[in-house]
Amino acid sequence: MRGRLRAARRWYAGRRRYVRWTLLVLVAGAVTLAGGTVGSVTWVRGAADGHLYSEVDVPDAPVALVLGTKVDTDGTPSPFLAARLEIARRLFDAGKVRAILVSGDNMNADYNEPAAMLRWLVDRGVPARNVVLDYAGFDTYDSCARAERIFGVTRATVVTQSFHLPRAVALCRRLGIDANGVGDETARRYAQTWRVSSVRENGACLKAALDVLSGRDPAHLGRRETGVDDALRDA
Repeated sequence: MRGRLRAARRWYAGRRRYVRWTLLVLVAGAVTLAGGTVGSVTWVRGAADGHLYSEVDVPDAPVALVLGTKVDTDGTPSPFLAARLEIARRLFDAGKVRAILVSGDNMNADYNEPAAMLRWLVDRGVPARNVVLDYAGFDTYDSCARAERIFGVTRATVVTQSFHLPRAVALCRRLGIDANGVGDETARRYAQTWRVSSVRENGACLKAALDVLSGRDPAHLGRRETGVDDALRDA
């Protein structure tokens, strides 16, 4: 009987040590993650500071870089994407940009963000020759890296929602583009989606910092493309 009691006590003590060490590891991991997130958000805000503008005040640039987001099943840009495109259209009409690079996901034949973005712009009067499509903008890092490395963009106005804009501008600037940005606020009327996306942006900032630190290549690179050069020449 005593032997069983001693064995039970040893098992219980070992179990307590295991639980205690597991909790310590989890707490340390959470603290590290929280610290990394705070640091990455601070970096994003600092890198974008002084480069976020209204449509009226943004300096002229050769190119507007419009970052893709959801397209509905019928090929219609979601309200968030349409709001980005509308800003780019107005910048083009005002002569603040001379070409529009639309960068998004073309994951398969049935889903094509850049093609939907082109249709939307052309339907509203932007000449097709001034719109350039990047089919491999799978995330913000890839869009910025490919704009510089594949399309030769050195100066641009980045267009997206305002909660996303600091990260997009920070990444583009870190990856070699003299970037300013204009952010959409009209999509705030979709309050729940806006709120969730804004909260997720904290984690996205951490990913952005890790991407920059790793110096990773975009998911797809390919050869140098002259679409932006051609669009600017024809503008």
